[in-house]
Amino acid sequence: MTDSEDKKIYQFQEFTTSLEQYQMFKLNQKLIFLLQQNKFYQEKLKNIKLPITSKEDLKMLPFTMKQELVEDQKMYPPYGRNHTYPIESYSRYHQTSGTTGSPLKVLDTQDSWNWWIACWQDVLKTSDVTYKDKVFLAFSFGPFIGFWAGFEAAKSIGAFVIAAGSQTSKERLATLMENDATVLLCTPSYALHLAEVANEIELDLHKTSISKIITAGEPGGSIPSVRKQIEELWDATLFDHVGMTETGAFGYSCDAQNGLHINESQFIAEIIDPESLEPAKENEKGELVLTNLGRYGYPLIRYRTGDIVINSQEKCSCSNDFLFLPGGILGRADDMVVIRGINIYPSSIEAIVREFPEIIEFQITYYTKGDMDQIKVQFELASDDNATVQKVLETRLRERVGLRIETEIVEQNSLPRFSMKAKRVIDNR
Repeated sequence: MTDSEDKKIYQFQEFTTSLEQYQMFKLNQKLIFLLQQNKFYQEKLKNIKLPITSKEDLKMLPFTMKQELVEDQKMYPPYGRNHTYPIESYSRYHQTSGTTGSPLKVLDTQDSWNWWIACWQDVLKTSDVTYKDKVFLAFSFGPFIGFWAGFEAAKSIGAFVIAAGSQTSKERLATLMENDATVLLCTPSYALHLAEVANEIELDLHKTSISKIITAGEPGGSIPSVRKQIEELWDATLFDHVGMTETGAFGYSCDAQNGLHINESQFIAEIIDPESLEPAKENEKGELVLTNLGRYGYPLIRYRTGDIVINSQEKCSCSNDFLFLPGGILGRADDMVVIRGINIYPSSIEAIVREFPEIIEFQITYYTKGDMDQIKVQFELASDDNATVQKVLETRLRERVGLRIETEIVEQNSLPRFSMKAKRVIDNR
């Protein structure tokens, strides 16, 4: 524990204590409850000994995997055994996007949903969003959790909230302009797509009232080249946020804009080597593992998120002492592929592609030629006057990825656009 953490005081009932001890109090309180009430964790945790007194003791608790939760819902349909309370206690239904398997159904009681909102209030606070703002939510309101909690949190702080769920992109831009919205909430991909649509209708985004953009759903908001492009197109400051339907809203960026902070007042975070399952070495990549402390209706203990981050002891230049992840979420473990001996994450390709403002949209395709796996990047250009872009892009990809990657210029508007999570990877191997 650092000196700064020792000095920071947390309230727990009548006590004040350090962050780690606060987390242990909250964790043990929750474990006792789960062992009495939650059938899923009664089985998983039946051999543990309480109390858990330190983060080192967390090793005594088993990991929770998404596939376990999916299989449990198949065996005990429709919602599985990890919903602690009777169904009558639940008021919210969401499900995962299903991009990496069967969608997982997740319910929240009103108390757990209030916890979600509190986590999102921290996101808004660190993004300097107040009751004076007009918050525009450019996403489709459906079973995917998306920005639902962001909508509720913005309402709770007294902000003027505009939901644009059913509108087209052109209609959203018109509504945004008419209402002088000051904050935009959407995915990084959609912020770029809205800018593309604005250009088509000759709308100067610099004339809008948008001063802040909060992104979620993809790693892009923490990728410097993506963030730079969005900020320049909108003349606004971008703040990233990260959360999962399963876990809650667990991280956010700050004014320093060089990574993400884990909200350690609500989550215990670990970074492990996904192969050995031991703590990742300092300054090396590892998988983020989370335990949510305040969500009793759908608890998760040592949940392997699949998110790849850097295990760094670096402190952010801002005043926040919470765990800092330089560069934010670097990618997902299940997104990584090995092409000719090189580990490749789609986010690392996007980081390079987004350095070119001339590139409107792109797509990554994995395929097999002969006995060798290959990778191709197709992209659209803003005009036909950028013949040198392809050559420079190929050079940067080769130098930074360490692999010769095929590129192809395709016709404008031939690649798909996305309002929610982008699916820019096609695996034809």
